[in-house]
Amino acid sequence: MHSSNHIIKFADDTTVVGLINKDNRMWSNNPHEWLQVDFEVVKRITGILMQGARTVLTHMMVTEFTISISHDGNIWSAVTEQGTQLEKVAENLTWTLNTSSIIKRAQQHLYFLRKLREAHLPSPILTTFYRGTVESILSSCIITWFGNCTAFDRKTLQRIVRTAEKIIGVSLPCITNTYITRCIRKATNIVKDPTHPSHELFTLLPSGR
Repeated sequence: MHSSNHIIKFADDTTVVGLINKDNRMWSNNPHEWLQVDFEVVKRITGILMQGARTVLTHMMVTEFTISISHDGNIWSAVTEQGTQLEKVAENLTWTLNTSSIIKRAQQHLYFLRKLREAHLPSPILTTFYRGTVESILSSCIITWFGNCTAFDRKTLQRIVRTAEKIIGVSLPCITNTYITRCIRKATNIVKDPTHPSHELFTLLPSGR
């Protein structure tokens, strides 16, 4: 892979960012070397951005994938694959599609939470159901997309948490606190793992924290 291409590894997601601008292929005459990614097992590529072609490809399940900005002079259009529990990036590189999908799924599961309350189940059981379903949906890959959400999307996400609080009758962690907690947990795991590609980005304090 050419030095101008970058592989960003996050959990089971792999993001590849590269640029071929104005058909500039100085480093190779072989189109298969422009941008090629090999995976040992089927991996998920989330948000491949070819800036020169302004093409965003998401949710691709591949074992080997090669892409150039054009073929026979025709620039490829954006390709998406619909599925569940996948991150969605809009063509303008915002997370609105992703948050809208998450909000819709979380609202659907609030229905079941209401049904459990109507069955007069105790608050601890309702809380456990909330954390295993609604909160799990809201926090799916949250450290990837929440930081770039719009204020409107964040308010909508928090509104779901407040609705769940009213249904259960107890206080629940706000979506922002969940995001911060997950970020700290991920950073801690990276610091403890010297084989992680981002390990060198962290420097411990003199106290070791």
